[in-house]
Amino acid sequence: MKILTLVRHAKSSWKDSSLSDGERPLNQRGKHDAPMMGERIRDHGIRPSLIISSPAARAWTTARLIAAKISYPTEFLQRENKLYLASLDDLLDVVVDQDDGFNSLLVVGHNPGLTHFANFLSPGLTDNLQTAGVVSVQIDRDDWSLHDQPATELLVHDYPKRGA
Repeated sequence: MKILTLVRHAKSSWKDSSLSDGERPLNQRGKHDAPMMGERIRDHGIRPSLIISSPAARAWTTARLIAAKISYPTEFLQRENKLYLASLDDLLDVVVDQDDGFNSLLVVGHNPGLTHFANFLSPGLTDNLQTAGVVSVQIDRDDWSLHDQPATELLVHDYPKRGA
């Protein structure tokens, strides 16, 4: 069995128009929501053996804040360029490329790709994976080859306002 957790980056700031899209930081709500969702991930018992993030500042910061809350060593966080604004196929390719020795992956990225991926893993789950939203599934297989849509069990679908 494998566990795959998808996390959409927390809310980002549009204040500084001189920044490129990839440089946009988290706004105040994002700085609050990312660690809160990290605590919820921990409380759900999700313990990733690998965290992979888009290199975009908002995703990378989200990954770091979550890692701190789940006691995941930040030096083991990995940036993956293919995750920046990734499509469903890009996301599948990134997961398929991971070593089968990792039994639990956490992927931090962007919409609309993550919403498409969440619905691929759990059909009809959501119209929109919200910022700082989390979807975690258990996959009924021993490897990461997901292109043939494996059988999954939804473990977690959570987002900041769900607990409000």
